[in-house]
Amino acid sequence: MDKLRSMIGGREDNEEAGLTAQVLDASTLSYSTRVKWFVICFASGILCSILGTALLFLPGGTKLFAVFYTLGNLAALSSTCFLMGPLKQLKRMFEPTRLIATCVVLLCLILTLCAVFWWNKKGLAIIFCILQFLAMTWYSISYIPFARDAVMKVFTSCLS
Repeated sequence: MDKLRSMIGGREDNEEAGLTAQVLDASTLSYSTRVKWFVICFASGILCSILGTALLFLPGGTKLFAVFYTLGNLAALSSTCFLMGPLKQLKRMFEPTRLIATCVVLLCLILTLCAVFWWNKKGLAIIFCILQFLAMTWYSISYIPFARDAVMKVFTSCLS
């Protein structure tokens, strides 16, 4: 547990600092507070995504689906800010190994909302939501060593 705390860079002091200052510099949050808010933010992201998927089957629920699914992905993506801090998170998101995945994720988030609200193309919004899922998966596995290589090998062997 101590190794995990040191990896995340947590400290147990300075619990009384202002919320804005604590959010801007997550290292001032205690380890337990950061983990709690990570779980809350990530769980709310999953809940929003599930709720959005359930709303898809209602009449005219495509707009709500796109909004809730996109909000869920944003919440899940931003939940890691509580673990490593927003600046470190942004730096890691735009590292050369994750740059393309990050850009595709952000582009899919924006295009989903554009397809639903400005272009009024519900089918396109669903396609962008599927692309959101694939892009978030590819982005997420970039944090696991050699996971991308393993996935590429599996798909290559399946296709050949």
